[in-house]
Amino acid sequence: EVQLVESGGGLVQAGGSLRLSCAASTFNFDDYVIGWFRQAPGKEPEGISYISGSDNSTYYENSVKGRFTISSDNAKNTVYLQMNKLKPEDTATYYCAVGLPVGWYSGSYYDRYLEAWGQGTLVLVSS
Repeated sequence: EVQLVESGGGLVQAGGSLRLSCAASTFNFDDYVIGWFRQAPGKEPEGISYISGSDNSTYYENSVKGRFTISSDNAKNTVYLQMNKLKPEDTATYYCAVGLPVGWYSGSYYDRYLEAWGQGTLVLVSS
């Protein structure tokens, strides 16, 4: 069973940047993607980005495209999410997850396609 540990959240002003990290225990990611969901207060989780374990292809949800960048360091089994030009609407708890790509765009059925889910890290963007 893969373990995921997120870090890097915090309070930042609008327009600022943060980098989230997700450290994963040893796991064969070849058949999966690893990436990020976020959950704002009162809303369901939404998949915002992933990177493929097999070919490093990436996905970004439209609201973060051009502002967020996902990357991985395979030697460290760590995935990063560089978040630039942050907006107040980016405020949420960010969760690292491993699963099938369809989980990132399955709405409320996301958990059917996930193998693991981290404990979350809070990002607060002030206006």
